[in-house]
Amino acid sequence: MSTTCEEAAEQVTRDLGFDCHDVSPVMSVHNPFDLANGTMPVLELVIIAGAVWALVHAVRRLRAGDPVNIAIWCASLIYLFVTEPPLYFPEWFGLDEQYGFIFAHNIFTVQFMFDRLPLYIIAIYPALSQLVYEVVRVMGVFKHRGALVGSILVAFVCQVFYEIFDQLGPQLKWWGWNDANVQVNHPALASVPMTSMLLFASVSFGVMTYLAIKLVGTKDGEEPRRGWSLTWRIAVAGVLTPPSMALFGIPSGIFGGETPDITAQAWVLGVELGLVWLAGAWILVSTVRRRGAEPPEPMTAFARIYPAVYLAAMAALWLAALPAFLDAENGITSDGTPVGSGLYTIACFVGAAAVLGVLHTGRRRSPVAVG
Repeated sequence: MSTTCEEAAEQVTRDLGFDCHDVSPVMSVHNPFDLANGTMPVLELVIIAGAVWALVHAVRRLRAGDPVNIAIWCASLIYLFVTEPPLYFPEWFGLDEQYGFIFAHNIFTVQFMFDRLPLYIIAIYPALSQLVYEVVRVMGVFKHRGALVGSILVAFVCQVFYEIFDQLGPQLKWWGWNDANVQVNHPALASVPMTSMLLFASVSFGVMTYLAIKLVGTKDGEEPRRGWSLTWRIAVAGVLTPPSMALFGIPSGIFGGETPDITAQAWVLGVELGLVWLAGAWILVSTVRRRGAEPPEPMTAFARIYPAVYLAAMAALWLAALPAFLDAENGITSDGTPVGSGLYTIACFVGAAAVLGVLHTGRRRSPVAVG
């Protein structure tokens, strides 16, 4: 048995359609037209292009005197490389008994780290973090309401945008969860673990944004941080993000242990997710009501275009998956893949549309800002 392909990993990757024993330890490249299905290269294009555009936008913001965008872009990659390896190979870090094998990605065009880490997953961290931060920044929430309120709204915006993608992935074999892992992957909403929905899709990006702003942001009249002063602050923001997930996981963790109370954990996580939605909705509504006294920031090209393109692409991918989703029996398609929650996905689409509605309405005609 390979040290990178224990029994649970072998089963999950076999269900995805490949053998985790026959992988490249460093990097591998595959034909994008010969992947498991045609949705995968489309997903890669949307996410990788978004990450590249996010970097260009962040550099332009830096040159204009605002280092927060580039701080969040870079901190998200640090967060990635602190978080992802232990998830793929818990035995390397002595976490196999505590967490066990959690999930595996499928084979995409470019893969790293024993074919466990697709390039598009590296890209989704900066693409998504920049999307949600820039949307909230351009609304004017950070300027008028402060880092804490803005970061809470970031957590909500991330939830609605990311879960549209998250609820679809297992059905289309973008990745597979180890359903036998009761400690981490249950309770679940349909095919998606609720801890991932809360801690990754909301808490982590909200906390990382707050840390980046407090560490890197400057007040009016101050010189923007550069060089080593900027670098170490970015590193701290990225490294401190994963512990925040553990901190916010304590309430549901109380009902964990060797024999976790799944029902109690589901209630706790459900309440916490509900609070994310309530807080996000309240901030959005209050932002609209305050427009006369608190105008939004100038629109940027990235904020105007990429969130809408991302949402349209996810809608198209969902439409492609819809026939198999509707024909699924007991949550499993005819291809043997688990489906996500249709109702929650609809709620996320409605939430994301509301976010874009607030972003694009109620602003005077003005030149597009840097980005």
